[in-house]
Amino acid sequence: MSAQQEPIRVMVVDDHPMWRDAVARDLAGSGIEVVATAGDGEQAVRRAKAAAPDVLVLDLNLPAKPGAQVCKELVAHNPALRVLVLSASGEHADVLEAVKSGATGYLLKSASTQELLDAVRRTAVGDPVFTPGLAGLVLGEYRRLAAEPVAADAAAGSGPKAPRLTERETEVLRLVAKGLSYKQIAERLVISHRTVQNHVQNTLGKLQLHNRVELVRYAIERGLDGE
Repeated sequence: MSAQQEPIRVMVVDDHPMWRDAVARDLAGSGIEVVATAGDGEQAVRRAKAAAPDVLVLDLNLPAKPGAQVCKELVAHNPALRVLVLSASGEHADVLEAVKSGATGYLLKSASTQELLDAVRRTAVGDPVFTPGLAGLVLGEYRRLAAEPVAADAAAGSGPKAPRLTERETEVLRLVAKGLSYKQIAERLVISHRTVQNHVQNTLGKLQLHNRVELVRYAIERGLDGE
């Protein structure tokens, strides 16, 4: 709080100009830097690559290219990008598709301005943010996704080549797999939020994974989400 923090750089993607402008205005009014906006999927990919935002606030229902595809392409291009989906749809299929595409959060458009601002700030630091009721669904899907590849991994003989994680990295990974936010993990382990982020980044590097979705999947496959 003492050091001057860089403002969060956000890009807003929505095909409704009034909605897009309102969201951008709300974010800018709270000290968040809106570096770009876009009204269709193709434009979103082009502008995001040029503007390099920290967080992409993304609608799923876009002309030219669907939001899930935009998310997939941009996260592949820049794995550090955080994507917060802001959608009118609470359909489970849409939520799961967004998460599989690399989104770290999913908020319904019925959310208040304050909830949106809070979600953007939490997304920026790597916390998963979901409209209440959707978090359990996503965790359930992680478990389902984890069920299949185990046999394939075993057949491939992952065995002794598994990377060595430190005790603390394993501890953080276990809590991530249980669905705790970075803030909750920091409180539980009595370490700073930044330290939690560093452990997660180190673990991603060692395991050659790209985002939190893959990390949770890896942990669940190895039974680290148990007691």
